[in-house]
Parts: sequence; C-alpha cells; structure tokens
Amino acid sequence: MLERGNRVKDIKKKRSRLKGLLITLLVLIIVGAGAYTFRKPLALMAFDLFLSGQVEEKLEKSYSPIDGEKPKPVAAKQTEPFTALLLGVDQRDNEPARSDTLIYAVVRPEDSKVLLVSIPRDTYTEIVGRDKSDKINHAYAFGGAKMSKDTVANFLGYPADYYAAINFEGLREVVDELGGIELPIDKDIVNKHKDHEKFTIKAGKPLYDGQEALNFVRYREDSDFNRTKRHQIFLSALVDRMLKLDQIGKIPDLMNMLGENFKTDMTPSFIIDLSKQLLTNQAPQISGFTIMGEGMRKNGVYYIQANEEDVTFAEQLIENWSDPNTKTEDLLNPNAQSAQEGQNSEQPSL
Repeated sequence: MLERGNRVKDIKKKRSRLKGLLITLLVLIIVGAGAYTFRKPLALMAFDLFLSGQVEEKLEKSYSPIDGEKPKPVAAKQTEPFTALLLGVDQRDNEPARSDTLIYAVVRPEDSKVLLVSIPRDTYTEIVGRDKSDKINHAYAFGGAKMSKDTVANFLGYPADYYAAINFEGLREVVDELGGIELPIDKDIVNKHKDHEKFTIKAGKPLYDGQEALNFVRYREDSDFNRTKRHQIFLSALVDRMLKLDQIGKIPDLMNMLGENFKTDMTPSFIIDLSKQLLTNQAPQISGFTIMGEGMRKNGVYYIQANEEDVTFAEQLIENWSDPNTKTEDLLNPNAQSAQEGQNSEQPSL
C-alpha cells in the first residue's frame, strides 16, 4: 500500500511539474508576443533610459553650427517637414575636401517619408560667395558647409534648414560594426582604370563590409549620374540597417566611430528627439530623384550642364514635399519625371 501511495504521489508530482511547465511556456509565449507587439515602445524606453545621455554627449562633438546662424527651436515632437543638405565628403591624404555627394533631403516625420534630390558633383553653377561659376562640389572646398548651403539654395531656389556632412572614411567602421549592409549589386563592379585605385566588388552577396561599401560609393568608371544614384542607395541601405531593433544598443559606439567625420548644425536634442520619434513610427520610406544633365567642356575642364526640366521638377518636388499642408496622398511622385527620362529612382540600375 505504501509503495502504491508513493507511485500515486510521484504521478501527481509529475503532472504538477508538467502543468507548471505548460503554464510557464504559456506565460513566455504571451510575454514574447507582447514584447513583439510592443517592441517599438520597449526600444524607445530602452533608448530613453540607457542610451540617450551617451548619444547626446557624443553628438555634442559633432555639433558644428554655421557662423551667424542661430539654432532653430526644437519641439518635443517634430511634426513639420524640414529640409537638410546632406554632404558626403571624400577626403584622402592631403587632398582638399570636396563634397562628392550633394543631396537635398526633405523629411516628413509624421508621414515617415523622406525625399532625396541628388545633384551630380560636376554640375556647373554659380558658386555663391566666389563670384564665379564652377563645379557645385567645389563650394565645400572653397567655403565649407556655409558656401555649399548657399550655393545649393541658389541652384534649387530653396534654402536647406540644416546640413549634415559625413566623411566617407568614417563610415567604413560603422558599416563593419553593423555587420555589413545590403547592396543591390547584380554584377561585379571592377575599378580598373590605370589612374584609379584597383578593387572588385563581387555581385550577389547578402551583406557587404565597410571597405566594399566605401568602394561602392567611390566607384566612378561608369558615369557621374550612376555614382550619384549609388550614394542614394548606400544612404538608404545604411538607414535600413541602423533602424533594425538589434542595432539600437550600438548607437553610442557608432557615433563615437564617426567622431570628427560627422558634422552638423542639427542640435543633439533635435537629433535624439527625431530618432525616438522614428523608433515609434513605421520605417521611413525613402524616395529619390537625380537631376540629370549633359556633359560639356569649358577651358578643357569637364562639367555637367543640368537639364532645366529636371531642375524645375526638383523645385516642384521640394515645394510639394516641404509643405506641411500637403497630404500624404498628394505628394508628388519622383518617378513621374524619372519615367520620362529612363531613370529609376527607387532602385537605380548599376
């Protein structure tokens, strides 16, 4: 009888343990589902509690307002569209710093939409403050961010609210820290000109490391227009990778890696508040348009004469997207002009 009683007790204990295990699993499933459902608020809370202070401290080192310009007031929540001139600077050794990338961005935080209007670096235009016309990317070499902002404002007819200048060299470590980025390369890219740095980027890889990404934006043996489009693709891929939930904890280290390679007149508090807002919204949808043109030579120097139709359409895009009264469904589609000229702003052909 005693042995039988012990067997009954053992069976009850096993059933109790099994029941407890099932309850535990059920709780884990519920918690896991809740964590998935509320992953963005949780990410925001984690960022706010543990990272925002570190990020703000590191951003202070990159804050570089333009002389004579006052910081713009920062709202707790950015609802109005704003514009920024993105400058990709590629400075090697003792060469002068020129902005190889010039992108006029319109950011609509409420819609989670971003418009990128790219200007080829060899575009011939008036350099404001130099009383002469030259390649638009020379403005940065002559007068830094201020002259670039003034020159682009004169070229497009719209001043940018902010600027952000990034030296591509600093992005190599960032891409490696992120574990690489996705790039739509469907055939090998080979830099083979006798006067150029030699490299090959293999097609079809799931992720590309920092050096490959740097080579991707530097490659220039097809055309300036394709290079400009590659810069759009790279920025979009970098944003996508950084917005992944598992990368949030790396933000302070990433900012530290950028260091002197990143300068902007956006205040640290503005960037942090905007970042927190992006964490709670859907991932930004990025659309791009590239101003095309015809190659020409002037005194033996190669320039690009921008198509007037493209410049006009770019102005219309900027006006439409930066207007807070424009509804999402009424935003102009950058593809409308691209389709007429054989461009593909969503996924440029490489």
